[in-house]
Amino acid sequence: MNSVPGHSGELAGRTALVTGAGSGIGRACAAALAAAGARVHLVDRAEAVLAAADDVGGTAHVVDLARDDAATSLPAAVDILVNNAGLQHVAPVHEFPPEKFELLQRVMVTAPFRLARHVLPHMYGRGWGRVVNISSVHGTRASAFKSAYVAAKHGLEGLSKVIALEGAEHGVTSNCVSPGYVRTPLVENQIEDQARAHGIDPRRVLTDVLLARHAVKRLVEPHEVAELVRWLCGDQARHVTGSTLPIDGGWTAQ
Repeated sequence: MNSVPGHSGELAGRTALVTGAGSGIGRACAAALAAAGARVHLVDRAEAVLAAADDVGGTAHVVDLARDDAATSLPAAVDILVNNAGLQHVAPVHEFPPEKFELLQRVMVTAPFRLARHVLPHMYGRGWGRVVNISSVHGTRASAFKSAYVAAKHGLEGLSKVIALEGAEHGVTSNCVSPGYVRTPLVENQIEDQARAHGIDPRRVLTDVLLARHAVKRLVEPHEVAELVRWLCGDQARHVTGSTLPIDGGWTAQ
């Protein structure tokens, strides 16, 4: 099992559900929460989630969150919900496939809403809960060719704030963690798409496109995002709610 030194037992007795947990940020979040003592349910449409669950000692669920009934097929007795699942499609608005636009909204806005609706009654009943939404710099900023992703992340930010206001009297917090570019399969798979969209060599995409607005010229690592998520789930963060915490190498400072 993976471990994060210094956090063992902090979340003992809590149950977490992490989406998009087969790889990248989701898998790192599952590992960090498990190391802090939580029982973790790992959700992903890819069967890679089975190995990820074995790695952290959690329970795997192979589920496509684009389905309307996905949330109800998952556990409701959840104290910590991490909405991380996402996908990307890069194209100018006038060429963007409508079905792709709608798919991104279903996975990154509708599914988090349905999952929150599914688990909030349990959180309210216990008087404690944490909803952490993995947003993006694109939850507050825009980039060309990413209309669906930017729209979805802006929507997720708004949903998170509403949950924060409604959940406050029940001991439930809701926040967004908003990374810049993270070393994940989602980002790595963008390189060819971005090269085509910008008409440049793929080798220039990282330096000239992805990290152009990062003051810190390196990709964020998944475990760095996961540690911020874990901190938000602790009792020390009980007054942090309705917030967006950037981890973007200085992008939004500009």
